Amino acid sequence: MEKIVSLAKRRGFVYPACEIYGGFANSYTYGPYGVELKNLIKNLWWKMFVKDRDDMVGMDGPILLHPKLWEASGHTEGFNDAMIDCKKCKHRFRADHLVEEATGQDLEGDIEGMEKIIKKELVKCPNCDAFDWTDVRTFNMMFKTQMNGYEEDVYLRPETAGAIFTEFKNIVDTMRVKIPFGIGQIGKAFRNEIVAGNFIFRLREFEQMEIEYFIHPKTKWEPLFQNWLDLQEEFTLRLGAKKEDIRRYEHPAEKLSHYSQKTVDIEYKYPFGFQELFGLAHRSDFDLTAHAKASGEKIEYFDPVEKEKFVPHILEPTFGLDRAILTALCSAYNEEDVDGEKRIVMKFPNEIAPVQIAVFPLLKNKEQLVDKAKEVYAELRENYRCEFDDNGNIGKRYRRQDEIGTPYCVTVDFDTLEKDESVTVRDRDSMKQERVKLDELDKYFESKL
Repeated sequence: MEKIVSLAKRRGFVYPACEIYGGFANSYTYGPYGVELKNLIKNLWWKMFVKDRDDMVGMDGPILLHPKLWEASGHTEGFNDAMIDCKKCKHRFRADHLVEEATGQDLEGDIEGMEKIIKKELVKCPNCDAFDWTDVRTFNMMFKTQMNGYEEDVYLRPETAGAIFTEFKNIVDTMRVKIPFGIGQIGKAFRNEIVAGNFIFRLREFEQMEIEYFIHPKTKWEPLFQNWLDLQEEFTLRLGAKKEDIRRYEHPAEKLSHYSQKTVDIEYKYPFGFQELFGLAHRSDFDLTAHAKASGEKIEYFDPVEKEKFVPHILEPTFGLDRAILTALCSAYNEEDVDGEKRIVMKFPNEIAPVQIAVFPLLKNKEQLVDKAKEVYAELRENYRCEFDDNGNIGKRYRRQDEIGTPYCVTVDFDTLEKDESVTVRDRDSMKQERVKLDELDKYFESKL
């Protein structure tokens, strides 16, 4: 992780936020290449799960939503984690994580059980090795804020799904959708995590890509559930992950939410171990029923063919965007030995590489080479994500583009001008070079990219 975090900062993917003030609470800024990677992953997701499907529509709801929504969903009362503090070093921890690391037991939600284990097993503070704890207590993870003219507590949304449920009726009325169908959304969510960490894996401000997929209550949902899992895995592979680094974890029945018939996580093997990347849950009709009851509005679907009204059940595939970015970074990172030197190369899949083609003049101080290289660059950038680079010698430029993850480098040299009107194209992964005619460049990259 240290190497990936270092590269992410050095090459403009991710910076620690507010670093001039000493940083701030696990906040990060996506730099020029990071925001490009982020947008490419969002676009890939939107195309795969919304744009290219006839059974999906999209929306974009607000971050500030009516407080009654969070009461109806159970977040106001039940969106809690268990925290515990070390009295000696004042570090704060999630009690369930302490217990799981010490014993392997998952006691999330069982405050009494956590207290007993910590005292019985003499769980020591991971930071200072002391055994001097406060009591375990619950902590609501929603961020409160104030809204002018509103006396009730207002919250920053802890998930994006809430707005989808409240707009279900509007979308059914305006879009002529037919069950089964889904609503997709990408947006920021905020959770006041007790312990954030592992770089951008667990953040207090993060971005979600979520789908609520509405089905008839009598639908045989298992095949649909399996299909969504397969699609989530396919998307993970398109981020560059290897199949052996992906696994599924099904939540045991005793750990399921009261409304869930099945929940499965897609886990990825990060440098710190297998952890949840994406999730899929069968939420029954809990959400629409809860919001109908709290609002007093009927939230139903009318089937004009069967002439029946019903409250749909929901399958919920959810994707963490920041975790997807971390997965892409971890999967792409490679160290290779080249002639006794270490080469660091980010082997991003072509469709999410922030830069696809870098164009170089062989020498920076030869005006004719620079002009011709800029001409090639201008033509290629019309169809591809390109970068012009004339800083340093060719070897250093190759190494820099390797660390950015650029699949191809194009070098304009004296032969280009005086001899064959060809350029040298270098492949990132194999490092092989070949001469390609200028008038064939576009066709060449069309086949490659």
